[in-house]
Amino acid sequence: MVQSFEEEEEEEEEEEEVFKKKKDHLEGTLDFTLNKPLASMAFVFSSAFRKQGLFVPFLNAVRGMSSSGGPTPPFTTLSVSRPVDTVTHVEICRPEKRNAMNKAFWLEMVDCFNQIAEDSKCRVVVFSGAGKLFTSGIDLMGMASDILQPEGDDTARISWNVRRTIAKYQETFTVIEKCPKPVIVAVHGACIGGGVDLITACDIRLCTQDAWFQVKEVDIGLAADVGTLQRLPRVIGSRSLVNELAFTARKMHADEAKSCGLVSRVFPDKEAMMAGALEMAGEIASKSPVAVQGTKVNLVYSRDHSVADSLDYMSTWNMSMLQTQDLMKSAQAAMEKKSLKEIIFPKL
Repeated sequence: MVQSFEEEEEEEEEEEEVFKKKKDHLEGTLDFTLNKPLASMAFVFSSAFRKQGLFVPFLNAVRGMSSSGGPTPPFTTLSVSRPVDTVTHVEICRPEKRNAMNKAFWLEMVDCFNQIAEDSKCRVVVFSGAGKLFTSGIDLMGMASDILQPEGDDTARISWNVRRTIAKYQETFTVIEKCPKPVIVAVHGACIGGGVDLITACDIRLCTQDAWFQVKEVDIGLAADVGTLQRLPRVIGSRSLVNELAFTARKMHADEAKSCGLVSRVFPDKEAMMAGALEMAGEIASKSPVAVQGTKVNLVYSRDHSVADSLDYMSTWNMSMLQTQDLMKSAQAAMEKKSLKEIIFPKL
């Protein structure tokens, strides 16, 4: 039965009214059992899912929210949750230490993203920080022994061990790049030092209007050594600007970060940003995981290789990946003018 425009409009108004009541009820309930910010965030999540056609009951959304508690065992610095079945939310969870990166963090990131890479249910990752800011960077006090007191009987052995330590820390962010699932990072407040290393390894970068970024390493007497100097020039394109930021350690604010391409979107506040990140994640997750993950693998490969090498790699990749049923399903959906959200793609 075909509805008139007026009938559709009335139906939408009724849905909005019901949804508004749910929001008020949710905030009223959670205000007593948890807290007001959590209630608001739960509503934002459910709102994002509703817009994407991925609405889940609000209780499931609340259970899946990282910001409702501390780190997720066995992790001590990360909170990992599943707001919806195909999206994993990873959160740096040391708000009392301004999300500073201690020894445990560097190891747990590798374990976490290796697990996500093998998780066939997960199709997209959203990464954020708990508390008032994204991260203050390296925890100097917690890392002092590794940096200032390396082991070794002589200069050669000390140097060998320092090199091994640096390589281990580099893997902390390289593992994000190696993970075939797209990673959307959502930055609010300060993103300092190691935070810039982290976000440049992510696939999509979003931030709030109050966000700022700082390549801080020269101010503490060292050259950034876990990814910024290698990835930032490829992210923003301007070698002059990269040099300026790295040599001066000045702050870059949200508007400049958007204009130079460090971030693709700027949101008024954290709640709006998280809603936007989850909406984007839902859109990506609705597509064929064979197509999406193959796209990420080839984008990363092409960044580091010539056009000719990348085309050769692509043809080798797709000689097998084109044989997926996902291709036929997507084509059929297009012919039938269906949304991909209506198509069920198997896990990968």
